[in-house]
Amino acid sequence: MEMSPILTAPGRGPEVTVVEGGSAAIDAVAGIAAPSRRFLTRSWFAAAAGNRPMRTIAFWRDGVATIALPLVRLRPGLSAVPGAYWPFRSFPVAEGQRRADMRVLLQSPIARRALGPAWRLGPVYADDPAYRALMAAAPEAGWTAIVRRIATSYRLDLPAPGGGFPRTSTLKKNRFHEKHLASHGEPDWAFHCGRDWSPALFDALAEIEARSWHSDSLDAKFLNSSHRALWEALAADPAQAARMNVALLRIDGRPTAYSFDIDSGSVRYAIANSYDPAVAKHSPGKCLYYRNIVDGQSRGIRMIDWGAGDSGYKSTIGAKAGPEIVDVLLLRGRLGRIAARLGGWMWEQSGQRR
Repeated sequence: MEMSPILTAPGRGPEVTVVEGGSAAIDAVAGIAAPSRRFLTRSWFAAAAGNRPMRTIAFWRDGVATIALPLVRLRPGLSAVPGAYWPFRSFPVAEGQRRADMRVLLQSPIARRALGPAWRLGPVYADDPAYRALMAAAPEAGWTAIVRRIATSYRLDLPAPGGGFPRTSTLKKNRFHEKHLASHGEPDWAFHCGRDWSPALFDALAEIEARSWHSDSLDAKFLNSSHRALWEALAADPAQAARMNVALLRIDGRPTAYSFDIDSGSVRYAIANSYDPAVAKHSPGKCLYYRNIVDGQSRGIRMIDWGAGDSGYKSTIGAKAGPEIVDVLLLRGRLGRIAARLGGWMWEQSGQRR
């Protein structure tokens, strides 16, 4: 629940506010952000913050919020923008937001006190609107940014239905695999979102992970209780539940493979997938994902964002390398510049080399 601002800038002209908790400004800015960033709402940040207290810095111009920057404290002297690692961590800025607005926010005394001596944004895409505005404004506002590389992202551009994707030859191969999958039992290909999210659906996804390579992985999205709690919290928000999509294959009623995504605008962010290795030779994951792509095309999806890395299947489907995924540490003032010169190389080298 939003609380009253604890600190405010002068009321005339541009205004900066700092609010304890998740401010309504987050939803207001998310609503006028680029469509691919409109999932960055209060419920998104609240789910990621968990029990950690959150604070929101907002920039207003003529009574309209154009930047909303949520923060949680990681340790004394260091804050961070909360958010799920998947697909990325960022904060909402109004589409077409002025570069000067970010500079004014970062220069504001109340924002500087709220941000503290150091804060982190990332992992985030190098073409992210908030990141680009931040990197342009930070030096002018007295902040030193140290960037480390995380990975290269992969994206698949999609035509409208009937535009030649998937290829006929691919669909023919998939039908061959699906025929052999049917030898294990009756396949049921289903797509769930919105009100479909229930404890039983989450249990089905966790069951698949328990039989897959995710069984002993801390990265499991639904078998890992802390990760599952985040998605369950998001599903409690009807707007977020509508963005959460899962393609699910059951064979004779037994959950066998899933593909889980978040849709925002015309972009589908691929979050996770898994399948039962008992039927691995019949490519259940591949068959399911092609069906998922076709489903996305019918819903207006024109790009699949597959996130970091390519083990081979992404480029095989047609994905191309996209923007770099980076992690940025921002240090305040003169002491921050000195710290960056002395130790910034350690942050930079802790990332992945090309």
